[in-house]
Parts: sequence; structure tokens; C-alpha cells
Amino acid sequence: MNLAAIQSALCERNIDAWLFYDHHHRDPIAYRVLGLPANLMVTRRWYYVIPAKGEPVKLVHKIESGHLDTLPGKKLQYAAWQELFEQIKGMLAAYRDVAMQYSPNNVVFYVSLVDAGTVEMVRGLGKNVVSSGDLVAQFEATWTDEQIKSHYAARDAVDAITAEAFKEIGRRVRNGGANEYQIQQWFMEAFGRENLVTDDPPIVGVNANSGNPHYEPHAKGSAAIREGDFVLLDVWAKKNTPGAVYYDITWTGFVGKAPSDRMREVFTVVSAARDAGVKTVQDAIASGRAIAGWEVDRATREHIRKAGFGDYFIHRTGHSIGTDVHANGANMDDLETHDERRILPNSCFSIEPGVYLPEFGVRSEVNVLVRPKAAEVTGKIQREIVLI
Repeated sequence: MNLAAIQSALCERNIDAWLFYDHHHRDPIAYRVLGLPANLMVTRRWYYVIPAKGEPVKLVHKIESGHLDTLPGKKLQYAAWQELFEQIKGMLAAYRDVAMQYSPNNVVFYVSLVDAGTVEMVRGLGKNVVSSGDLVAQFEATWTDEQIKSHYAARDAVDAITAEAFKEIGRRVRNGGANEYQIQQWFMEAFGRENLVTDDPPIVGVNANSGNPHYEPHAKGSAAIREGDFVLLDVWAKKNTPGAVYYDITWTGFVGKAPSDRMREVFTVVSAARDAGVKTVQDAIASGRAIAGWEVDRATREHIRKAGFGDYFIHRTGHSIGTDVHANGANMDDLETHDERRILPNSCFSIEPGVYLPEFGVRSEVNVLVRPKAAEVTGKIQREIVLI
């Protein structure tokens, strides 16, 4: 835990304190931000308050009194519920605005982890509970220089593997055949050779299956890949090293000499929407303007809507990327949520608009890394459908 950085962030946002609370590991964010062991046995409630200025205070049950000993600050203990309430009342007495893992109306549900009763208790003490969403993003989803290097290393490997995958599909189609699952397993073998790991295998979707954004090929029932098929590859992985972060892309191809006019039309709309989203970020960062995730989603979605495909773009534009492929920074989202979290320097996210028709679907995904004064697409950008 970086206490000085947390207190600086609280001062910057005019928040008096950040209150962490957990029982039975209901709040994994707290463990990561505070650097607590993930395997800690927690059968009683604990609380930890970090003020914008001054010494933190921890409150633990007497039978689990050592749980927060690795953290700085004064330690209080309780056994009876009356003691618990009085101790919390004293801990928060000097503060008005208290951040918690809470989101008004559960809008940003990724950080809305504190139960309603605990929020009611804190509010009952006269406190204004505010969302810790931007704080969480800063301490969970901004990257160190080493993590940025790991992203580029994953990019180099994944881009090369994906390009080779299209060639492998062509070889197999013309020499005995292939199916989605077989190509997925080819990816996993390639990941092993390049010291890459992933939480789930890549998506390999053909024709109608490419129109299912979270399609999963399986050993049984996987679709064959043949001449004339449209193929979508969604590939994400990171280096198998401590603290490494993900690289996550989606490309599309066609097995044959030329995709249909309809395929070209949809690809052109989707890739232009992707570029509109990237430009929105780059223009804002270059001008020094604060920008939230919902603004990027709106830019891409409006382009697809104007082209007449709005009803076929059924997910957010992009997600935060970190040590988990879906991290806790700002998402590019004004559909599933209205994500008002700021896009922070040294954060990374996907921009991946898609149009999903019954016969095929197109998604084009890039990763955008934001620096203090500029934003960049970190990998190759698909400009036309790959001919396989």
C-alpha cells in the first residue's frame, strides 16, 4: 500500500477519508489496494480508515486482532456489537465526506461492493458517503513503467501469433479441414511457447458464431471452417511474469478470394467507429481536457447508429485493462452503464465496437494507452478484412 499516494489522491479530490470494510472477502478491491493477503481467514468484520491527512485507524475483532497488523496506523479492537458501533463512530468523527466501494444507484457495479446496511450505518453517523470509483481506478488500473513494458511484450507476441493463426486456418482448410476448437487449441499451444497466459482461451467464431460476442468453441459441436467462411478471432493474453498486464485484440478474416459486399460494408462501419473512439480520446488528452469513459462510447455508438446498425451494437465500446483483462478502471460505456469515471494517465483500455448480424458479426478491437499528454493505440490496427 502506498499511503502517501492515497492521501494525496484524497486531497486532490477533496475527500476527507477512504473507509475500507470487509467480511468474508466480499471486497477483493480492498485486499489489492491495501496489499493484504488474499488467503486471509476473515470470519469477523474489519474496518480501516485512511484520512486525507493524519494517521490511519484500523478496527478489528479481538479474535482476529492481527489481521491488519501489516498496515500503518492506530489499532482499535471490538467484541460486542455496541463496541463496534462506538468505535466506528469515533473513527469517523472528524470526517464529513467518506469514500467507500459504493456507486450511486449501482451504476458502476464493478466497485459497488459495500452492502446497503453498512452504507446506512455510516450515513446514520451524519457522513456523506461518496464513490471510491476514481480512487480505485487510480490504484488498481494505472500502470507502472514495468507493466507498460510487459504490455508491449505481450503485444509483440500476440500480434505475431494472430497473424500466423490466419495463415494456419488457410493451411488447414486447404489440407484436410479445421474447426473453431482446433484453432483455439492451436492458439493455446502458441501461448505456451511464448510464455503467455490467459484467464480464458481465445474466441474463434465462424459465420453466425462470430455474431455472438462471447461465443465459446468447445471440443464437441464446434463449427467447421470452410472456404467462403467469415472468421472472427478475439485474442487476449499477458506475459507469465509477476504484475504483467494484458493485451487484448479482435481481428476478422475471410476464407477465400474476396468477402461479400455486405461483409465489407459492416467492416467499414465498425472500423470507422473504432477510429472515431480513438480520436475522441486522443483529442481530449492532447488538449488537456478531462474525459470520461461514457464519452468514448457515445462517439463510437453514434457513428454506428448513423450508419443504420445501432440495434446490432449490443455491448459497451470497451473495458479497462490491467493484470486482469477486465480491470477496475474506467470502461468505455454509455450503454450498460453511464461510466463517469475519468480516463487516467498510465491507464489502458480497449476500444472494440461491433455489429452482430444473424449471419456474421464484425468486431474490431484495439488497446489505447493514455499518457499524461498523449494517447496511443499500442498495436497493429486492422484496416481491411484479412484474406485467408
